[in-house]
Amino acid sequence: MQFDTWLLFAGAAIALAMAPGPNNLLAMFNGARYGVSSAAVGGIGRIVAFALMIAVTATGLGVVLAASETAFFVIKWVGAVYLVWLGIKSWFAKVNDTEDTSGQTALMVNPGPYKLAKTEFLTAIGNPKAILIFTAFFPQFLDPAVAYGPQFSTMGITFIIMESGVLLAYGLLGGQVKGFIKSARHMRVLNRVSGTLLVAAGVLLALTDRSRTTA
Repeated sequence: MQFDTWLLFAGAAIALAMAPGPNNLLAMFNGARYGVSSAAVGGIGRIVAFALMIAVTATGLGVVLAASETAFFVIKWVGAVYLVWLGIKSWFAKVNDTEDTSGQTALMVNPGPYKLAKTEFLTAIGNPKAILIFTAFFPQFLDPAVAYGPQFSTMGITFIIMESGVLLAYGLLGGQVKGFIKSARHMRVLNRVSGTLLVAAGVLLALTDRSRTTA
């Protein structure tokens, strides 16, 4: 892959990664609830999911999945239901009003790195638009005169690096919000905003069709 082609790909990749989708919302709200480090650890689940999708695309299975109406329908609705469930869960999440021995309030119990990463993984893997993006986006930058494997590997690694940087940026943004969460009432407002946005993302995913996704 020539350097100028790689630069063009990297710019397009970071633009795609920055789009405010469900995973970026999760990173931001995890940062606001639990801190930047928790948002970063949770983001590992997303990176694993995208790495698997890129590998699937590289083997050619991504094209098969992208062309399958049934696969798109199943993944879309599973992902949409999961997002709506996450939104409802966020809306009714328990907030602690009890002060600890230091006089501070532990407003939300951190679910731990495994659950944070699992939620990000399932959110990413349940979005069929990602497979469609990889199958439509990556091939545009392939040089047919150059070996396929090294080019695809370079693009995959680049995309993962860009995605990692973006999830950290959203986590940092959420971390800035965390400084303003001073009471249980503030946390409940944050949870309801998070829940509403996740439900909306689920509804939008359910309404998505393949033609609009690939446009």
